[in-house]
Amino acid sequence: MKWLQRVFDFYLDASIHVALAVFSLVGCTCVLFNIPLPKALAFFLFFGSIACYNFMKYGVEAEKYYKLVNRYHRSIQIFSLFCLGIATYFCFYLERETWLGLLVLLALTGLYAIPILPGTKNLRSWGGIKVFLVALVWAGATVVLPIMESYIAWSWDASISVVQRFLLVFVLLVPFEIRDLAYDGTELRTLPQRYGVRGAKRLGFIGAFLLVLLLFGKDTVSQVAIFGTAALTLMLLCCLLATRKTQHRYFAAFFVEAVPICWYLVLRGANYFLG
Repeated sequence: MKWLQRVFDFYLDASIHVALAVFSLVGCTCVLFNIPLPKALAFFLFFGSIACYNFMKYGVEAEKYYKLVNRYHRSIQIFSLFCLGIATYFCFYLERETWLGLLVLLALTGLYAIPILPGTKNLRSWGGIKVFLVALVWAGATVVLPIMESYIAWSWDASISVVQRFLLVFVLLVPFEIRDLAYDGTELRTLPQRYGVRGAKRLGFIGAFLLVLLLFGKDTVSQVAIFGTAALTLMLLCCLLATRKTQHRYFAAFFVEAVPICWYLVLRGANYFLG
């Protein structure tokens, strides 16, 4: 069964799991707004996320993992270049209006990893900004871009959904912030560094509460949205309660990252039976 373990590790280490989470969140937006899945955008984000995350993991944040000196990590590098090529192919099928939002998100992602000016630090090194920047990019990519790609009018409910998605990603990042506490430099001023493990988890609980509260600020609230939000909140609370400073290697990387995937499956099921 060692081969199965190696396949699973590659699935996680090569960021396929996180890319599937991004793909799932695009699907969640489509279910909630009752729009068709924009396949070109969804596949662009899936393969682009693999390339982008692997660049940041094994480039910008390589000290947390390993240096690219062995065959295993070279295979991830080659796989990432292959995915980048596929993402480039799909980007040519995106609507023109989508490109503006995409360029803004790409700029934010680039600033996260690359210093703004020679001799300066990237945005990730600015104290406390990491979580908010990542949450903002995910919210834009999985809510704003699908709506732009589908040519539906922007609405109050769409704005609320952006904030909800931001809060969702913020809460999901708390277990990762706690996991990385032993690796992050003190200058990063991450949530656990500033508020402690309990304080960071408390902020996560507040975020989950606000996510639910915002649902009832929408103009239109469907049964599918209520059921899906209830299931999502339960999953988030379970993740926060189970989060420890010392975690199993798969806890955050697999189980926490699987929340968007499970949420998408729940929404699809709820939409089938209740929609």
